[in-house]
Formats: sequence, C-alpha cells, structure tokens
Amino acid sequence: MGKKKLIEGYEYESYSKESYSESEVLIRSKRYFEWMDKRRTVRKFSDRPIAKEIIDNILRSASTAPSGAHKQPWAFCVITNADLKKQIRDAAEKEEYDSYHGRMSEEWMKDLKPLGTDWNKPFLEVAPYLIVIFKKPYNLDKEGKKHNNYYVNESVGLAAGFLLTAIHDAGLVALTHTPSPMNFLTRLLKRPENERPFLLIPVGYPVDETFVPCLKRKPLEEIATYYD
Repeated sequence: MGKKKLIEGYEYESYSKESYSESEVLIRSKRYFEWMDKRRTVRKFSDRPIAKEIIDNILRSASTAPSGAHKQPWAFCVITNADLKKQIRDAAEKEEYDSYHGRMSEEWMKDLKPLGTDWNKPFLEVAPYLIVIFKKPYNLDKEGKKHNNYYVNESVGLAAGFLLTAIHDAGLVALTHTPSPMNFLTRLLKRPENERPFLLIPVGYPVDETFVPCLKRKPLEEIATYYD
C-alpha cells in the first residue's frame, strides 16, 4: 500500500510502477503485440465448461478500464441458463434475419461474405457463457434521482476492449455480437431503465478443429501518423 495524502480535501495515494530498461520495454512491447496479434474472433464454440472464478477475474479486469469522471458506467450480465440463452438466440436471430434480408446494403453484404457470417447464431446457445455489456447514460440513486455519466460510449468501449484482452489472455475465445436493434436484451434480462445494451459476447473454448478467415491487419503506416 502506497502513501496517502489529502489534496484539496480528497484522498490520493502514491502511484508506483515497475521500472524497466529501454531494451526491456522494447521486448515487452513487441512480445505483447505478437500475443495480441494472435487474437481472433471465433464462431465455433465448444460447450466445455469454464469455472466461474475465471469469468469473475475477467470481469474484474474489464472493470479496471478508465471512465469519464470515474463513473464506471457499465454493467456486465453473465448468462449461463440454457433456457435464457435460447430465448436470446431466438430474438437475436430474428433481428439478424431481417438484417440479412433487407436491412443491409449490397456493399455491406459483400464485405461480410469473406467472413462466412449469416443470420444463424448457434454459438449463442453453445458457448458456456454469454456476457452482455450494458452502458449507463445515467445512474439512479436510492431515491430514483438521475445522476449524469460522462463519455459513456468511450468508457464502455474501453471496458469492452479490456474484457476482450482478458478473455484472450486467459486462453479463451470470444465473438463481439451486435444484433441490431438489441432492445430485446433489456427485456429478456429485465434491466433497469438507465441501461442500454452495448455488446453481446459469447465466451468459451474453441472447438478442437477451428478455422478462421485468413485476414491481414492494416500495416502500421496505414493506421498511424507521427508528427515529429
């Protein structure tokens, strides 16, 4: 535990982080990139069980994400109940069917074709865990009074990124599923009025023989601009 002090009436604590040599920093940054570059979206899940403690730790990692004014405007709903997973699949597939049969533009459908996706979502029942991330535009206190949250989409997006990284680091796989609209999740999970569905993420192990599309990530020079 670091030192603590009051600054303008608020409690602060000293912050310390491990110090590495420049060569160690380079090695660690390269090693982390190479590890993260192995992360892929998977659509073929095994029903192999996962200990709840593992999911607990993953959620704790996600909750370390920064947020506007430290409001932490997120809620994670974890579904393992088979009947509820089937209801979620049925509702999601209805929305996805409508999307694939009229909502999506021809260009969108063309872009999706190499990924092999369609409106069928069996993984929503097969994966041992479904994690639904909800965002909170505002909080409600015990008296029902609203209190604003700030930079909600940015904050929840960061938490989702931390979640996916933790899933990958644990040796599990995930899929970021966004059936549109997602209001059925609010209804099925009986969430309060101040929550909006953000992402639906199946989590589990991949099947023994898993194939994913051969994709190439954009090179650094295409995604980054340095201003020296």
